[in-house]
Amino acid sequence: MPHAPEPSDEGLPYEPAEREPVHYAEQALLGAVLLKPELLAQLAGLESNAFFNPAHAALFSAMGAEPVPERPGAQAGLEWLRAVLEEARKEAPTLTAAYLHLLISACPRTEHVEAYAAMVRGAHARRSIQLHADALTQAVRDVTVPDLPKHILAAADALARQLDTLALDFPSHPGSLPRTPVPPPPPRVDTDEADDQEQMLLASAVSEPSAVKEMRWLVGDDFTRPLHAGLWQCVCALVHRGEPVDPVTTLWEAHHRGLLAAGIPPAGIVALLSTSALPAEYWGNQIIERSLIAHASHTASRITAYADDPANTVHQLITGGRRALADLNSVRRRWQAARTPASSPLTTRPERDHGRRLGHPHGPQGRMARDRGLAVRRHPGPQPLRRGDRLPRRHRRTELGVRASQPLVGLPRHGRHRPLGPDPRPRRGRRRLPGQGQVLHHCRRRRHEGRPRAPA
Repeated sequence: MPHAPEPSDEGLPYEPAEREPVHYAEQALLGAVLLKPELLAQLAGLESNAFFNPAHAALFSAMGAEPVPERPGAQAGLEWLRAVLEEARKEAPTLTAAYLHLLISACPRTEHVEAYAAMVRGAHARRSIQLHADALTQAVRDVTVPDLPKHILAAADALARQLDTLALDFPSHPGSLPRTPVPPPPPRVDTDEADDQEQMLLASAVSEPSAVKEMRWLVGDDFTRPLHAGLWQCVCALVHRGEPVDPVTTLWEAHHRGLLAAGIPPAGIVALLSTSALPAEYWGNQIIERSLIAHASHTASRITAYADDPANTVHQLITGGRRALADLNSVRRRWQAARTPASSPLTTRPERDHGRRLGHPHGPQGRMARDRGLAVRRHPGPQPLRRGDRLPRRHRRTELGVRASQPLVGLPRHGRHRPLGPDPRPRRGRRRLPGQGQVLHHCRRRRHEGRPRAPA
């Protein structure tokens, strides 16, 4: 029986059986630097952990540790190669001089070293996204942790931070959406526990409709069965319209929505909605937590599918990963609202009171004066003039008919006083007819000449 050649028989222990395209990029990059060590100055942003092959990573780290020879020459180059090989053998003891010659012969052109470095960075970014997506998948399947939702969200946050870091090196551009079709969400496992929780929630919501108003964070997509999702929407619709809520009215609403067309007996729905136990908030928290775990699993599989497709560039991976995490964050916000008390800002809308600060530009109690930069106090209603108050310059003439006892409207938006009644001032923007100015000047002159002169 002939002896099968082992990888070590050929003297190339670092040649994998199935070579990826990035393997050739790493070899070309290292070969270019071995030929011209001064090219290391163009690779300042490349780290050794970006290499997929551990031997290549050790060799590149050794190149950065050894000083580049100042004077080019054959003797200096050989000494630098020996020093690099000795330094790299500390982490990769099986490296040989023959493999360095192989790297040199694998470099087509040394002037393309920056292009090789970009390939290595792109492959490293893809692997990092895959690792974080796998970590999210493992977090979803880990049932030994005490608080599974927090454990899942921590893994999702780590993935989001990695995408933000990569976005600095690989800025997105228009049309950078992934080409891979979005995988369908996995079917919800209709277990007995989930079915019982949804039934208890519906019964509790029908018996206590007031609790439904505080559960806006629960939607129909969080349920495992379409029937339960439709009944929950029926209860929410009745509460929103202010109509009576009981098993019969809910059944009638479900009849109008077509939920009984699937052959579900009305007696079964009435019996389902007639039993209640714990408060509806408790069952709602259980349902939204299960929905968060399911969405996290779908997000991980979605990003993994993007990263496994070689047709997607790093720009597309970052954009697709952020969109997938945005869908998970929408469920996350609803889950946080479910865990927050009802008096928190997540579930109640605070009254807008922007005018507490003096001079707030949009508050009802004060506005910023635009001319002098001072805070102008705005009164809630019309206030009469007081003795000693000075009118604005535009209202000081007596022919305007403004009396001291005439009430003024509160300061408008620009802080200007305007009297009640018709405005006697001419409208702005009125244009005079041709020759009208000469006529007015002639009339004023004749009137002035006809007046009797005062005695000297």
